[in-house]
Formats: sequence, C-alpha cells, structure tokens
Amino acid sequence: MKRKKFTSRKTTGDLIFDTVNAVLLLLLVVVTLYPFLNTLVYSLNDPLDSVKGNLYLWPRVFTLNNYTVILKQPSIYTAALVSVLRAFIGCLLNALCSVVVAYTLTKKDFVFRRFYSYFFIFSMYFSGGLIPSYFLIRDLHLMNNFLVYILPAIVSAWNIMVVRSYIAGLPASLIESAKIDGANELKVIFRIVVPLSMPVIACILLFVAVGQWNSWFDTMLYCANNQSLSTLSYELEKVLQSSMTISQQNSSANALLPEKLRNVVTPQSTRATMTIVSIIPILCVYPFMQKYFVKGITLGGVKG
Repeated sequence: MKRKKFTSRKTTGDLIFDTVNAVLLLLLVVVTLYPFLNTLVYSLNDPLDSVKGNLYLWPRVFTLNNYTVILKQPSIYTAALVSVLRAFIGCLLNALCSVVVAYTLTKKDFVFRRFYSYFFIFSMYFSGGLIPSYFLIRDLHLMNNFLVYILPAIVSAWNIMVVRSYIAGLPASLIESAKIDGANELKVIFRIVVPLSMPVIACILLFVAVGQWNSWFDTMLYCANNQSLSTLSYELEKVLQSSMTISQQNSSANALLPEKLRNVVTPQSTRATMTIVSIIPILCVYPFMQKYFVKGITLGGVKG
C-alpha cells in the first residue's frame, strides 16, 4: 500500500528525471564495459584476422593461440609466483603500517601530530624524482633484491590520510573505555580500531594489491638482471616488446609467405591477451571486497 501511494505521488518531472537517469547510467555501463569486452574479443580472435579490424562484440575467427603463446613462456609461472608474493606481503605490511601510523596521528596528545600530518601531505605533492630514487635504492643495496618491491611501498601518504580520516570518525568513548579496562595502545589498535576499520582497510588492500600486481617499471629498473625476481607484468611487457620487434623485422618478409606460415601473434593480439591475463586475478578478488571498497572509500574520503 505504501509503495502504491508513493508511486502515485510521482510527478511528470520525477518520471522524466528517472528515465534520463536510467538512460545515462545504462550508457555509463556500456562505456565502461565495452573496452574490456572488446579487448577480450581481440584476445580470442585469430591474430592475422584481428589486423583487419572491425571486431566488436564477438570473435570473427575464434582461437586460443594467443593465450597458448603467452602461457608457454618458460618464466611466466615463476614471475606469477613473485607477483603473488609481492602483492600479498606488500598488502599486509602497507595496511598494518597505514593503520598504526594513522591511529598515531589521531592521538591529540601526540606532540608531533601536526608536523607529521603536514609532512605526509607535502610528500603527496612533491617527490625526489626518478634519479634520486634510483640512487637511494642502489645505496640501500636493494638492487636485485626482493625487498625492493616491499620497502619503498610500505608506507603511502595517501593511504594514511584516508585511514586517519576514518579512524578519527570512530567513537572516542570506545577507546577510552578500553583504556579504563587496562588495554594498552596495541590492544586498542588490534582489538578495537582494526575490527571497526575493516571497510577502509579492505579499500587500502585493494589499492595496494592492484598497484603491486600491475607494477613492472620498478622490476625493469632494479631487478632486470635477476630473472628469478621478475614479475608477471614485466614478463608480459617483454613478450609485447618481443612481438613488436619481430613484427617490424618480418613485416616485409611475411607478405611473401603463405598465410599459415606467417607470424602466429601480432602486437595487437599480444597486448589484448596480456591485458586479460593480468586483469583476471584482480577481477577474481574484487567481488569479495567490493562492498568494503565502496563503504571505505566513501567514509574515508568524505571525512577529511
């Protein structure tokens, strides 16, 4: 009855607004999903046929050769393991440090609270640059070392600010009650702050996981000479570069060969397949964290 009564009150303006809103949201969904779907179509289509273009929603010549070429790379599985370890350890340490530092910055009796807050904000706008960072990593003896993936990214000023805003919104009476019952700061953090901050922590975990999983530039800079520390993104990037080089060298020769003897992959098909291979793990994780992600980023971002 209430629903019928509410519907009857809708004016013509409300109906127009709802219709326009639904159409705009539908267009937004299409614009968001179509690039991913089109990339998937190119990855499942024959590479030589993909060069002709005009692929939209369905592969014209279906094949799995693109994935076969990528997954047959001998170092791809070791690189995937390194990426998983890097993302897992990096997420845990970054979330832990973000919560501890953010909680400290919410303490009103912390003498340097304002100084460190401005220091973190300053570091968000200004950085030392690529060359000083390279020299710093070299002098710290982190070249060709797994720790180069973890230590430089263990603290993020942006993540700390987001978590600090969230923790500052928690009821102060809970923390005061815990201290009256004899809890020290560590117990307050891990038994009260962390359980109540799970939405923003999940948000931070997702941020860090995506960044660690997709990062390949630091591997090229600091671990290019150590194959055992190569990451999945870097290996895929090497496959793409190799495919582009071979394609350029053989472009004139391929034209003289029969179609079945030409290159089995093209840079375009390799790029599409790389995108799908690298994004699948994140797509598997995202649905489980999506509800925390929305709540955490909303509350953490608004309360600045």
